[in-house]
Amino acid sequence: MDLRQLPALNALRAFEAASRHESFSRAADELFVTHGAVSHQIRGLEAELGVTLFARDGKRVRLTDRGRQYAAEVRAALVALAESTRRIRSGDRDRRLIVSMLSSFSARWLTPRVGRFIEKHPEFDLELLSTNALTDFNRDDVDVAIRFGYGKYAGVHMEELLDEVFFPACSPNFRGGELPSEPRDLANLPLMRSNDELWRPWFDAAGMTDFPEPKRGVLYEDSSNLLQAAIDGQGIALVRRSLAMEEIIKGRLVRLFNIDGPSPWTYFFVCPHSLLETPRVQAFREWIFEEAQQFRLLYERTPAVCDGEAAPAAKKLRALP
Repeated sequence: MDLRQLPALNALRAFEAASRHESFSRAADELFVTHGAVSHQIRGLEAELGVTLFARDGKRVRLTDRGRQYAAEVRAALVALAESTRRIRSGDRDRRLIVSMLSSFSARWLTPRVGRFIEKHPEFDLELLSTNALTDFNRDDVDVAIRFGYGKYAGVHMEELLDEVFFPACSPNFRGGELPSEPRDLANLPLMRSNDELWRPWFDAAGMTDFPEPKRGVLYEDSSNLLQAAIDGQGIALVRRSLAMEEIIKGRLVRLFNIDGPSPWTYFFVCPHSLLETPRVQAFREWIFEEAQQFRLLYERTPAVCDGEAAPAAKKLRALP
């Protein structure tokens, strides 16, 4: 068969729609074109085939017998083509795994670990969306979201992934390595601030109820920028465990004191109910929960600085298996 002899696809689509409706106007509405465009396509098709497909009676049209037969065959062919296209697109989408999360969590927690998922599941094409905007699964093409909040997410599957705590941290070279040996030593040191990490709950956990919330110095809007400022030796930051641990393991930050401040927020694994059992979501869910468990164990085994010196803590970190 010489496929070059086939009529134009647009003409066949116009004919199929007009044959279903037996109306050029309704076909035009369906295809988002003008009545004249549909009429022109069908007249061109009739001329190419040498067959009258529609009988015209003023503004009304009806299929001829040969037009009705051709319409059934064209419809079957277009349906088969549409189904084949759907399968091709679906197959590609089934391989894509789209995950949305906070920019800071993506950069500081997921990115150092994600190579293990890629190595374990090369059959999936992972796409990471780093955004501070809340995912709307009804609008956004997203499979999974890692949300940091209170867990009040209606209409979706939700599981607690990782709890959060805060603690003070600084560069091991801050003040030439002479770091504070007890919490009250912070009174005379530059404490960096952010909108999310407030010092008051940590002061209370450390028994420092008389310490006020710092009101001087740079206010950082982004938690990742706050962390970088601490790495650069600008002061002592109250940091999230999830964001800071990779830098502590690398020796770029040290954790001060074995005191955790509570966090009102938790990381949640969230996805539409309809996607939970898909292979790509199940694979990511299994992997990230295992990573979260290993992260908790790592934190439990990571010491804070001892006696105000960074060196002993760094030595213990290097000794961890």
